[in-house]
Amino acid sequence: MTTARFLQLVACAAALLLAVAAGGAAAQGVGSIITRAVFNSMLPNRDNSLCPARGFYTYDAFITAANSFPGFGTSGGNAELNRRELAAFFGQTSHETTGGTRGAADQFQWGYCFKEEISKATSPPYYGRGPIQLTGKSNYQAAGNALGEDLVGNPDLVSTNAVISFKTAIWFWMTAQGNKPSCHDVILGRWTPTVADTRAGRVPGYGVITNIINGGIECGVGRNDANEDRIGYYKRYCDMLGAGYGNNLDCYNQRNFAS
Repeated sequence: MTTARFLQLVACAAALLLAVAAGGAAAQGVGSIITRAVFNSMLPNRDNSLCPARGFYTYDAFITAANSFPGFGTSGGNAELNRRELAAFFGQTSHETTGGTRGAADQFQWGYCFKEEISKATSPPYYGRGPIQLTGKSNYQAAGNALGEDLVGNPDLVSTNAVISFKTAIWFWMTAQGNKPSCHDVILGRWTPTVADTRAGRVPGYGVITNIINGGIECGVGRNDANEDRIGYYKRYCDMLGAGYGNNLDCYNQRNFAS
């Protein structure tokens, strides 16, 4: 065997081991719940020609990002809570990136259609990007610091690098900020409202996650389409994953955290 042939075989073997390792990572943790087939069923139109984000949000990018946060979708203490957390994450992020039409039969099948804010008018150049629509310089700074990326200097990374894009969304989900608990703790039932929270009507449940994400616009203003869209996506995913919804799904009567 020639030296060149030997080195070629070594390279092939190394590539095979990396592929097996990647497959194994996907089959464990979050990947054991959100398989490739489930991901595709949850987001059937993400690569639709009508969606500006087509081809961007891949399963492999999601799994790679999720594996950077070991507690995400894996630390609920039981299988149902893990599934509920993932349903909640995709429920909220699907609304943030939806291309669905209100009232349409397939309204909740158009998540992950967009990767950046359409108008780009909110806090430019730090307008909404990625699954959670990361917005504002302070959020780009905090996320960049946590992820080791210069998102203030290069905010477009969130809409051009799918792994970083998913990482910003999961970072936001896992991180408490100011007087807001983390979405992760809320959905797993680990958040205890303060006296101020109770007086503001903020109670444990999916609804307070909406308050964390966009409470200044959607909460405390009564019934509204945005809340209903978030809930509709969440229920669809809970049904798909076999998880109960829990209580307090809306924030219609909650004051936002800034009030």
